[in-house]
Amino acid sequence: MKVLRNVIFLVVLAAIGAVVAHLLLTGDTGRVLVRYGGTDYSASLVEAIGIALLALLVLWVVWALLSFPFRTWNRHRDRQARLRLGEGLLALHEGHYARAAKSLAQAQDDPDTEAAARIAAAQVAWARGDAAQARHEIDALGERYPAARAIAAAELFLAEERPTDALVALDAPAAQPLPPRGLALRAEALAASGQASQAYELLGALRQQQALPKARLDDAELRWAAASLREADDGNALAARWEALPKPLRAEPPVVAAYAERAAAFGWEEAGAKSLEQALDARWDESLASRYGTLPLGRVEHRAATCERWLARHPASPALLLALARLSAEQAQWARAEDYARRAIDQGAGAGAWEVLGDVWLAQGDESRARFAYANALRAGRGQPVAALPPRESITLMPPEGTDGAPPPADAPGPLGR
Repeated sequence: MKVLRNVIFLVVLAAIGAVVAHLLLTGDTGRVLVRYGGTDYSASLVEAIGIALLALLVLWVVWALLSFPFRTWNRHRDRQARLRLGEGLLALHEGHYARAAKSLAQAQDDPDTEAAARIAAAQVAWARGDAAQARHEIDALGERYPAARAIAAAELFLAEERPTDALVALDAPAAQPLPPRGLALRAEALAASGQASQAYELLGALRQQQALPKARLDDAELRWAAASLREADDGNALAARWEALPKPLRAEPPVVAAYAERAAAFGWEEAGAKSLEQALDARWDESLASRYGTLPLGRVEHRAATCERWLARHPASPALLLALARLSAEQAQWARAEDYARRAIDQGAGAGAWEVLGDVWLAQGDESRARFAYANALRAGRGQPVAALPPRESITLMPPEGTDGAPPPADAPGPLGR
């Protein structure tokens, strides 16, 4: 603004100089007659312009002298407000909350620093656990800073796990259009309130405005796409959302898993299984292989044959071995199920493999070994050391103290108190 004022002044000065030069060069300086109070004042045009400029200069000097104390005071006040704001922000960063609150309260007296000072003061109050004071600071922004108020309120509501209230604050008409930070918070609030599909639709605007770093946007894209699939109310909505996703995104494990889980819930067994198969053929992922064996997708024989085909390329995959153990158990192929479960345990499959092994032994009527496997499943789930995998023949459990060494009856409680 100061530069524009200086440019206008120079242009006007140049125009006056051009007029005076023209009058002097042509020799016709003209006459100016001023009549005031019955007296006539006469002068040439050049002299009149000079007198006018001199009068303006005198008036400017008088005004500068009269306003000097006020301008000096205003500059001092602005400098002090900026100083207090800086001190308050630094104290907030260092955790000196009492000092920060005092400095920021003083910075709120200046209109130029009030908004930043009140937002920082709300952060101080929240850090001190005073949510009521934080809301008071935000409300004090009033209608003068609608966008800043909406963003600060949304951050507070999201911190309190109140995404619906955050959306109400961000959708205030006075705060529109939302700045990049407000748009990012609105997307987060939508996702947190069970409207991930609408949050996903905001990704284009978020990328265009560079509201978040690329890595965070890519992560949000995966999370919101998967969440939008899980929120589908029926099969048609699920299919529409799945088809609307970009092809590379439909190969990402979290998204594929979400689609397969929801398809299984709607009884779309073939679609769910096919999505997992295509994703695993394109890029191997242990979590997807595990879901392929655990989801209720039917087609047990087909899935078992597919897992056998994958096993040739991934012979040491614990998730794949565990999936084969589960699928073999579903077909009552106990020997195959035990073999795959043992191999899965050797590869570190953990509690799930021990549980399947216990189910296999229990289905065959070997309760002692089943109790042994279930006990190891519990230990593995708790992160405790497990007993060594027994050989294929039956194992003998140590009899409790005070007995004659006879094995316990079939209905006696085992090591887990069953």
